[in-house]
Amino acid sequence: MTTPASQPFDTIKIGIVSISDRASTGAYVDKGLPALQDWLTRALQNPLQFEPRLIPDEQATISATLIELVAAGCSLVLTTGGTGPALRDVTPEATLAVAHKEMPGFGEQMRQISLKFVPTAILSRQVAVIRDQSLIINLPGQPKSIQETLEGLRDSNGELLMAGIFAAVPYCVDLIGGPYLETVESVCKAFRPKAAIRPTPTA
Repeated sequence: MTTPASQPFDTIKIGIVSISDRASTGAYVDKGLPALQDWLTRALQNPLQFEPRLIPDEQATISATLIELVAAGCSLVLTTGGTGPALRDVTPEATLAVAHKEMPGFGEQMRQISLKFVPTAILSRQVAVIRDQSLIINLPGQPKSIQETLEGLRDSNGELLMAGIFAAVPYCVDLIGGPYLETVESVCKAFRPKAAIRPTPTA
């Protein structure tokens, strides 16, 4: 998705990684990558370049993929899948292995949101880290949960009850030297201190 030429937003390269043994072998159709791409396309005004990857639950492969995407210039990398307690769930370990800094607040908020829906959210082990000038976040495996954790909780009238994690992503990317992310406020309103807000681009 691209924005009109009259809106000179920064172009953003985003890595999206679906981690699943069965989907990576074609045993079933992957739903993680389409869910990530759909939500990000709706939530961001920037021109987007996606770097999609569908890989198995292998720790070394996951770590290598994250390193590759960061080196390729992805300022944001989102993974889906492999964050539970099962023996093959090693996404958090693979993510922490490539981290320069850990950002625990993202995982804490995701679990708080998911607990509003299912008590088994406490079994989720999503983490977020910074590597170089990239933010890497593990997300849940189900498309519905991906949207809920990114976007937050809304009431029946669409009013926001609890902010999703993506509200904090643009300012985090600012702080690590990345491009300026412009969100679509009806989907997800980014929070920045007043001094960090750029004027809205005009024609």
